[in-house]
Amino acid sequence: MISYPKEVDLKSYKELINKPESFYGLDLNIKFCKKCTYSNQKPTSEVEFKHSNKTKKPTLIFGENNICNACAILEKKNKIDWADRKKKLKELCKKYKSKDGNYDCIVPGSGGKDSFYAAYQLKHEFGMKPLTVTFAPHIYTDWGWKNFQSWIKSGFDNYLFTPNGRANRLLSRLALENLFHPFQAFIMGQYNFPVRIATKLKIPLIFYGDTNAEFGSPDDFSSPVRDSKFFSSEKIDNLVISGISVKDLKEKYALDQQDLNPYLPLSSKDVNDETLNVQYLGYYLKWHPQECYYYAVEKGNFTSAPERNPGTHQKYVGLDDKMDDFHYYTTFIKFGIGRASYDCAQEIRNGEINRDEGIALAKKYDGEFPHRFSKEIFEYWSINKKDFSKAANNFEQPVMDKKYFDLLTDKFRSPHIWMYKSKKWQLRKKIWE
Repeated sequence: MISYPKEVDLKSYKELINKPESFYGLDLNIKFCKKCTYSNQKPTSEVEFKHSNKTKKPTLIFGENNICNACAILEKKNKIDWADRKKKLKELCKKYKSKDGNYDCIVPGSGGKDSFYAAYQLKHEFGMKPLTVTFAPHIYTDWGWKNFQSWIKSGFDNYLFTPNGRANRLLSRLALENLFHPFQAFIMGQYNFPVRIATKLKIPLIFYGDTNAEFGSPDDFSSPVRDSKFFSSEKIDNLVISGISVKDLKEKYALDQQDLNPYLPLSSKDVNDETLNVQYLGYYLKWHPQECYYYAVEKGNFTSAPERNPGTHQKYVGLDDKMDDFHYYTTFIKFGIGRASYDCAQEIRNGEINRDEGIALAKKYDGEFPHRFSKEIFEYWSINKKDFSKAANNFEQPVMDKKYFDLLTDKFRSPHIWMYKSKKWQLRKKIWE
């Protein structure tokens, strides 16, 4: 039974407290990068189907002089011979290029700036015949759907997969309850479903866009290959989604194997270097998000949102899904890093703004509550008896509302990041102080 969330014990969140508890295995000593707006609390890429509420999160590595790994990698990136990398891409495409006019690669994406840039470059600059593959968002924004249609109309075939709507809602609610990570199942679908399509259609080459190294993951630019640990597993009978075992999702929540398959990795025995080659296009082409945006506007009629996204100054990143707003808000609660800090860190590294400007934007927008779609999202997370006859019995209160969400939010605040002072929640350590 998932109980109604209780109020947290505020004693753990006093301003003056000796060694406050740290959740998720995070470093008690909070540090900020001297070059960007990241902190050492920022999570890096992990294998989602092994993620439970006891998992210790892999976080950003800080090197000498408090420089984060993402900024350190930028220095390596700037020394790369990009002409040589482009030559290697041409050789790779030549190896896999279709001789009979059929698809020769897959580009996963939603029609956002990055997936548009990747697909268009591969088709028009390198002569490939990509099939674009989309794992549908929870709830499309109007502008996200418009950009998706513009992507297709600019000259691409697309395989749009929309998972079972009830299963998707339930998995998002469970991930919120157990992990405070409502985007988790969607991320798993983005990673795993394109691989399923590639193997089913016998298309051996997949191109993702920018590499995880761009965001500080411990990858580097020495290899373009995406590690198969993210989309395959030797053991497939002990996997978890939304912090719950596949076995329990079937027995307690009435989900079928076919409901879960789109989110799950393939068996390792079905994936090898000869049958599947998953690459990062950002290894071969110097990735610049803002240039991808301008490119998509010019070539594909891409449009930004009509308003800035909650929690940041940006309005051309993370446009497709109404759940995006809550994804970044929950990340802020768990790790103390808001949406503006994420956007600013990348803009600083790419030379659009300086660090002082980034800090000012983070101070202004980080942690802003995402009101604009909240009513619709709370309805989406509500597990009613009519649609979920068995699953609803597992919730003390199946209905989600703002009060419930706020209580659940406090449950996931790590005491080493948060304090309760002057009758409000505050970060213990701020980049602007």
